[in-house]
Amino acid sequence: MARPRQFDEERAVDAAMRAFWEAGYEGTSTQDLCAATGLGRSSIYNTFAGKHELYERALRQYMASKNSDTFALVDQPGTVRDKVRSLLWKIVDAPADDPLGCLVVHATVELGGRDPEVTKLLRADLERRMTAITAMIEAGQRAGEIDNARSATDLAHFVVATIGGMRVSARGGADRPTLEAIANVALSCL
Repeated sequence: MARPRQFDEERAVDAAMRAFWEAGYEGTSTQDLCAATGLGRSSIYNTFAGKHELYERALRQYMASKNSDTFALVDQPGTVRDKVRSLLWKIVDAPADDPLGCLVVHATVELGGRDPEVTKLLRADLERRMTAITAMIEAGQRAGEIDNARSATDLAHFVVATIGGMRVSARGGADRPTLEAIANVALSCL
């Protein structure tokens, strides 16, 4: 008879997510995952079937968490410009205990296009974010808040790319004034 699990699986995924977020997929060893989660190798392999499945679970959890924040912000009352500003300032004011950068950006650079399962997750995630941000910008254009000289889809791509670029810049050492400047320039383009 198998022993019952003695750990919280979601906490283990969260700990693994933070390890992958810090060091990437290739840079995170099974030993690093053991240290981060407090689990032994056998528990990791018995529960998650290995590093790759745990990575996919961690990436899904990251996407769900970050997207729920984004969608809540997009759905709240206020002007579209204020909403975009809030999205950008989430990077400027990122929590000090979060690893720098973005797990989705890291996954895109490291595994996007090379790993079919991760690529599928990344495409679905981008589609969800693009749909929400495009709809928000379209509403702003209808209300006259956002210039309609450019398509809402093009502007949504610009916002998503700016967010990703800001996260990469933060990871590369950009300070708060630099991130604020990037955000302010982006806002001026709307």
